[in-house]
Amino acid sequence: MTAVADAATTVPERHYTHHDGRGSTPHRSNPVVIHRELTTLDVHGGMNVVEFGTGSGYSGALLAELVGPTGTVTSLDIDAYLVRWANLIHHERGLDHIRCHVADGTAGFPERAPYDRMVAWCTPPLLPKAWVDQAADGGLIVAPLPIATVPNMTVVAKIRVSGGEPAVEAVFTGGYIEATGSPKDNLDLPGRWVDWENRTPAPSWISIAWRERDDHLHTGARTALARLLKDAHTEPYDGGELNWPSWRTFAAHLADPQLTMAGLTPDLWAIGHSTPTTAAVLQQDGTILADRPDSPSLTVLRHWLTAWEAAGRPAPDTYTPALARGADGWHLRLSR
Repeated sequence: MTAVADAATTVPERHYTHHDGRGSTPHRSNPVVIHRELTTLDVHGGMNVVEFGTGSGYSGALLAELVGPTGTVTSLDIDAYLVRWANLIHHERGLDHIRCHVADGTAGFPERAPYDRMVAWCTPPLLPKAWVDQAADGGLIVAPLPIATVPNMTVVAKIRVSGGEPAVEAVFTGGYIEATGSPKDNLDLPGRWVDWENRTPAPSWISIAWRERDDHLHTGARTALARLLKDAHTEPYDGGELNWPSWRTFAAHLADPQLTMAGLTPDLWAIGHSTPTTAAVLQQDGTILADRPDSPSLTVLRHWLTAWEAAGRPAPDTYTPALARGADGWHLRLSR
């Protein structure tokens, strides 16, 4: 049995996720992925650990078990309600070496740094410089990171910090809610990079990687979304059942400036290509939508899909990751 699986036998998951006093919280991750990320994090007794995203408190309780009474755990969340309850539940269970704080996790928590291990349950816009600065030499960061400037294009990265410089050791399929500067109530809408949103007659939204070339009225984004919603050309994708994580990662790695993601209905995401006058996307249900049958964007989308199939529908962990330094941190990009 792994250390995480052993810890899970001690920590009462449902006591955190469905607490009698607080009730159930939707701000929680699947225990399977929590266990995977914590296994990747390789936590040992006596370590100083920080997590970004307190949620129900379950992941923090697992970390407290892993570091033991000689270790320390710091848990950060922007939502004061979650923080208060998690602190109380930890206290009720007699855990005195974990503390939860209301804070913007992208800034880290320098008061208790340096950290041997850092794990994130929310997705920052890039790997923050603050995280790297607050990591101990040789420390590990396990976090979801964007691989394109549209929502839901993420992988989970294992990053080693040595000499103040981060290096990616591995990437995995996965992603979590976007890190935001205030508590997020609408969990169905991305927290970042939404360029236009409709709420009537039904919820819909679009994200365009070319937003810097759009005008201040978001005319391009509005037009692209409208073309996909009204009188759109539709056709089935003839490539068989979709492997969405593979397709999503492949589309992101192309780094095409016209990359587009949309939510045309509440339960379906779509990825494709758009310009100020054309648009085409592939939905998770295998339906292709375009502004017209001879749309230039549809031609590009078909080319992408052909290239994806020719590449063998590669898994996210088969790409070569690289970190590119920016003004506030590092951008993660994948190549083949």
